[in-house]
Amino acid sequence: MGPLPRLFVGGEDLFKISLAQWSLHRTLRSGALEALDFPAFSKERFGIDAVEYVNQFFNDKATDFVWLGELKDRAEDHGVKSLLIMIDGEGALADPDSTGRAKAVENHYKWVAAAAFLGCHSIRVNAAGSGTEEEQRDRAADSLRRLASFAAPYGISVLVENHGGLSSNGAWLASVMKAADHAGVGTLPDFGNFRISGDDWYDRYLGVTQLMPFARAVSAKSHDFDEEGNETRTDFRRMLGIVTDLGYRGYVGIEYEGSNLGEEEGILATQALLKRVRKTLSR
Repeated sequence: MGPLPRLFVGGEDLFKISLAQWSLHRTLRSGALEALDFPAFSKERFGIDAVEYVNQFFNDKATDFVWLGELKDRAEDHGVKSLLIMIDGEGALADPDSTGRAKAVENHYKWVAAAAFLGCHSIRVNAAGSGTEEEQRDRAADSLRRLASFAAPYGISVLVENHGGLSSNGAWLASVMKAADHAGVGTLPDFGNFRISGDDWYDRYLGVTQLMPFARAVSAKSHDFDEEGNETRTDFRRMLGIVTDLGYRGYVGIEYEGSNLGEEEGILATQALLKRVRKTLSR
């Protein structure tokens, strides 16, 4: 099915706005905000009722269902949807060593169960490794198929983000999706994570265009804003036009990563920009 005609899509129907926990990473790491309070803070401070967790902030709680139960209850009590968990630090899914690769796949199993318990639709993983592009593609695709097969009975999808290295090459990551060829495997395109290495950057607009056909979540990465409230590194109007023209109608997650504004101010600036662009695109 092709993109929905904008004439028949209005306002919040075009895309919904969620908040990625990473936007508050300094606040969380300082102890000023507890991970358990993140859903309530999202709703009460920003009016955002859908969140994306990051495992770094509760890395030792993956199998602690008492703690996870408290997080789930607090989210539900505030009418907040738990969308996904972003997973880091669990091994390289394109590891050239077969034993290490299998271990990396298995390390994600506990997060699949945790995500399902919280009511999420997905986990976000990384497709890191070494070797030629073809070798890494085949290894990543194999790992993703195995992980998605495990996750299928839980109702959880496995999403790969462009997150450095080859994964920031949109054409390569799209080729991984095609090689994996699994209904439970998809992408989480991030507007800003297109640095392959050093000064080698992939075109972000091309990359998002290539990844959107497989997308089940989107990260609106932001850093700085000009006097008119526009993000200085990414043309949000152009980027969100790509996202919606390709038929995406899900959540776009705020992922503020700047330092010139405080985290709360950066989140509010990104939220305002998303709403303004959404209104323009809905006309």
